[in-house]
Order: sequence, then C-alpha cells, then structure tokens
Amino acid sequence: MLAIVGGKIFTGRHIIEEGTVLINGDKIAAVGNNITIPSDCRRISARGKLVTPGLIDAHTHLGVMQEGVNWQEADINEATEPVTSQVRVIDAINPKDPGFQDAVRGGVTCVQVLPGSSNVICGVGSVIKTHGRVVEEMLICEHSGLKVAFGENPKREHGQNKRLPSTRMGAAALLRQTMAKAQDYLNKDAEKKERNLQLEPIVRVLQKKMPLRAHAHRSDDIMTALRIAREFQVDITIEHCTEGHEIADILKQAGVSVAVGPTLTSRSKFELANLGWHTVRELDKAGVPLCLITDHPVIPIGYLSLCGALAVREGLGWETALAALTINAARHIGIADRTGSLEPGRDADLVIWDHEDPFHYKTKVEKTFINGKEVYAAQSE
Repeated sequence: MLAIVGGKIFTGRHIIEEGTVLINGDKIAAVGNNITIPSDCRRISARGKLVTPGLIDAHTHLGVMQEGVNWQEADINEATEPVTSQVRVIDAINPKDPGFQDAVRGGVTCVQVLPGSSNVICGVGSVIKTHGRVVEEMLICEHSGLKVAFGENPKREHGQNKRLPSTRMGAAALLRQTMAKAQDYLNKDAEKKERNLQLEPIVRVLQKKMPLRAHAHRSDDIMTALRIAREFQVDITIEHCTEGHEIADILKQAGVSVAVGPTLTSRSKFELANLGWHTVRELDKAGVPLCLITDHPVIPIGYLSLCGALAVREGLGWETALAALTINAARHIGIADRTGSLEPGRDADLVIWDHEDPFHYKTKVEKTFINGKEVYAAQSE
C-alpha cells in the first residue's frame, strides 16, 4: 500500500487540508483526515504541496498525429471520402508517440483520442490512460463517441475535390442522410440485412450507447449540431465551442457538455475570429458543464495546466478550473465512475504538485501516478 500524507488535497469536488490519500494496488482506498495508515505502508510526504486527480484532456489526437513528422505518423484523417464512420482511432494509436511522455510530465493521466475533422463523419474515438506498452493496457473505453464535424474543415477538404460537401448545407444534409440510413438499417429484420460496418457505429449513437462528438466552432455551426441531435434524439457533446459564449443560455437549456479549446493558439482560420478565454468564463456563468482541452498537438499536451492558469487569470474560479481539468473532463467523456476524482474505489490516477497552486508559473509536477504506479518523478530526470 501507499500513503500520500500531509498535503492539500483537491478531490475533484472539494479541498481537504493536510489530508491523506491511501492507495491499495491500482485503486484509491481512502481519502481524508485521520486516515488509519497500516504500519507496513510506504509513505510519501506531500506537506506544502497539492495532490489532485490526474489531469484529463477530453479532446486530443495523441498517438495518431505525432509532432514534427510528416505523412509517416499522420493517421488523424481518413479524408478519402466524407463519411468514414467505420474507422476506429484505436487502430492508429501509437503508444510510442513522445507526446505520452509529455503528458505524464504535465500530470495528464487520461485522454480521449479522436479522429480529425476533415470529414462530415470522421470515425470512432477512444479513451485511454497515458502510460502503457500497448493500447490494450491503456484502454478505458474503446467506443467513446462518434466524431462529426461542422464548419470549414469538411467543406474545404471535400469541396476542393469537387465532391459533397462544398457548403455547410451539404455537410448537414450528408449527416442527416447517413443517420437516416442507419435508422433504416437498425429497423430492418436481422435475418434480412447484411452487416454494414459504416452504419453500425451510427446505430450505437441512435441507441444512445455513445454520443456524437461534434466539432463546431461558430455559434451557427453549434446550433446546426444541436438541431440534428434533436431531430434524431441522440446524445451530443460540443467540441471546441469557440463561440459558445454567444449562445451560453441555449447550451445550458440543451443540457450539453462542452469541451473548450484549443484557446492557447492563433486564429488560424476564419471561424476562430472570436477565440478567447472569455468563452469559458461566460459558459461557466451560465452553468454550462465544461472542460478545457489542448486538441494536442495543436497545443502540446503538457500545456493543459497552463490552459487552466490562463482561464483563471481571465476570471474562471480556481476550483472551477481544476474541476474542468479533472472531474468535469471525466464526466464529458463518460468515465467519472473510474477517474477524475480522488474517492475510494476510483482508479489511483493522481498528481503531486511541488506547490499548492498548480496554476502558479513556477509550479511543477513532482510525481504522476497511473493505476497506483509511479510513472513520472521529477527528481529522476
């Protein structure tokens, strides 16, 4: 067993001063004050430091788009046709991507990996831990959502090749058309239909076994995503949500969770004209559930905590920002029963910071644990 003692603990829900986290194997056994620690338990002092759940990046391309390489390691977009719901990101994740080491150095213990956004229907994402030899050792959820894309990317990618869609209208029409085909496929007598790998993931969405993960920056694109989700009565999350502040009340009423980012970047295209940290501040004021994302490698994953710091600087509450990087991110990707908080029975994914404020510019990750195993220690470098 392992006991992390004497530190300030952010559980994902509240603060415990001078508390203890007790770990038994790969699970958290106890959290709080006055915890009975077995005599043979290994102890780590966290006095004067902060202990948090491992950070979670709910929207990345980690392992499928390695930094600094060209086509050899670019497995992010199967852009040969606009509907590729049959592709699964799990089949392209490379655990040897150096980004995984950057993740644990930055305290990131879990990520959702999604296909890119060149297509209208892009493929199926997965949720993984950030340490392991093979994906099977890292996997939490193989089918975490079906990525769909609105806005500039699919119309640029396919319109320039003279195929549908070349407009936002075309993209929405193609998504509706494909979802309607999946409805017909779902309703067919099982004995009369051949297996269709392109429609099967959409059937899972229609059955609410996984949500749509909708890439949408502009407020009008967000509204189109919500409109289609209502038409087909499916669950949806909004990914990026750059202009979400303009329709925060509508997002709140719709009851959707949003992943905001990458905000620590330039306005590289027209639909990012209103990019800024004010988005998370206004969404939070409206009560919209949100998390912060890097969209790695757009922002290197090691800067996830910096995104939290900048959001705090611009008005987001300190605990709210930490929640956006932990428990809210876990809820967004459907794994809050496993990780994102320090509670008995949860996976022992946690971080010890060398200062009580992870958003201070001098604060560093001292240790990172995944499944109770120390996967990073600053002093070892």
